[in-house]
Amino acid sequence: MKELLLLLLLVTEASSRSHSSSCGLGCDCRGDLKFTICSRALFTQLPPRVPPNTELLDLSDNHISVIPERSFSKNRKLRVLLLQNNNISVVEDGGFSQLEFLQKLDLSWNQIPALTDGFSVGLTFLRELQLAHNRLSSLDSRSFLHLDSLQRLNLSSNSIHTIQVRAFSSMSGLRQLHLEDNRLTSLRSGIFSMLRSLEVLNLAGNRISETELGVFKPLTSMSLLNLADNQMSTVYFKTFLSIHTYSTHILMEGNPWNCDCDLQRVFRKLRSIQRLFLDDYFNLTCREPPVLRDYRLMDVDTELCLAETVTVLIITVTVVITVLAAMLMGERKRKKKKKRKHWTQQGELSDESDY
Repeated sequence: MKELLLLLLLVTEASSRSHSSSCGLGCDCRGDLKFTICSRALFTQLPPRVPPNTELLDLSDNHISVIPERSFSKNRKLRVLLLQNNNISVVEDGGFSQLEFLQKLDLSWNQIPALTDGFSVGLTFLRELQLAHNRLSSLDSRSFLHLDSLQRLNLSSNSIHTIQVRAFSSMSGLRQLHLEDNRLTSLRSGIFSMLRSLEVLNLAGNRISETELGVFKPLTSMSLLNLADNQMSTVYFKTFLSIHTYSTHILMEGNPWNCDCDLQRVFRKLRSIQRLFLDDYFNLTCREPPVLRDYRLMDVDTELCLAETVTVLIITVTVVITVLAAMLMGERKRKKKKKRKHWTQQGELSDESDY
């Protein structure tokens, strides 16, 4: 009996060693080697041995700093690659070029400063790209060249202050774009021109103070637009009127609104558009004028504007009356002058007849 137990222990140990050898030191392989978990393994570079059948590779929470060219040439079956929370600052051109079946790539919580021309080479079928919490400062037409199938792009919590007009031109199938907590100050027409499938656009927590009139017009599928916590003091009615969707929910809380009558009229008209839903309208608060600071916009939208309208009306009527009075006085003076001239001429004719 003891010999049998000893034999079982030896077989188990040998099996474990074989499994560990095929998986690579510091990694744990599961599901017939299709799931390779190498998180928290203190790696400073990519592991040299990953089973070729791996479909999910978890390299999160390590100290990897560089993704070299053709890094995953022996792992072409990868569908999910998790690299979040490393120290990655360099992704060499073609670093992911061998991953033609990859569907999800997570590079969040790294130190990536820019996306080069070759960053997206080979990622034709990628559906989700996570780049939150990096050091990106700008996006241009080369940033996402080959991401034709991408549906979800997370760029939140970077330092993005510039987006060129054709930055997203290759992603006509994109459904979610997260740009919250960046440094955008304005939105130019054309930057979303190809995103006709976009359903969620999150721009909260930026520094946006102005939007060009046609910037949202191409977004014909948008169901959620988040503009909360920016620097918007006013909005233009035509900016949102150009949104031609069946139903769009808009969030604008946390902006420093200037609650003058123009702004109140804009929101009154926006709320009358049946396809637009201002979900947080009742939470909008005023920054200006000082007398209305911290008041809710909905609480100051009628009486002041009515008083302003009456004042303007009184001023207008006063001006009209003044102008009419001036015109009447001018006409009277003109008639008096004409009569005086007439009698003068009559007197001159009478003097001539006496001679």
